[in-house]
Amino acid sequence: MRRDYFTLDVENIDWVDADGTPRKPTVIIDFEGPSSTLRERLTGLDGELLEADETDVTFRLQASLDDPETTGVVSVTNRTTGDFILELNEDAEDVLKFIRAARAFGDETDESNGRYHVDIAINGDHVVEYDKSTFLVYNREGNLLRQHSLIPSGVEL
Repeated sequence: MRRDYFTLDVENIDWVDADGTPRKPTVIIDFEGPSSTLRERLTGLDGELLEADETDVTFRLQASLDDPETTGVVSVTNRTTGDFILELNEDAEDVLKFIRAARAFGDETDESNGRYHVDIAINGDHVVEYDKSTFLVYNREGNLLRQHSLIPSGVEL
């Protein structure tokens, strides 16, 4: 699937900078391509749509964070098979701002229902929604950047 078939919008992140009321950050990913391809990738071996704990969300930088124009690839993967469900390009600054909001939300609230929300749609029709607590960030060499990642307490990687 082509990365340009995807659009990504975020909600509920500005409250952090404005010292507002905590709201769960939400990312909405809309796929505007052949629906059968993404539906197949969102389906597990049992024929059912994947649950939140069967997916992982990551961000892989394409250059150094020292460069203010750095971009990277947001990926959602199938945790069981390791297969990519979707990938799309995003600015590193925007992704890291989202992760900071999710971290702040978890610090301010009971994070038992996740620190952020993922909504995946196909041509505007919502397909799956996940509440997630982990968002891993890797440099371009594939090394985990713990200080920029969202890792719940008690989780050992």
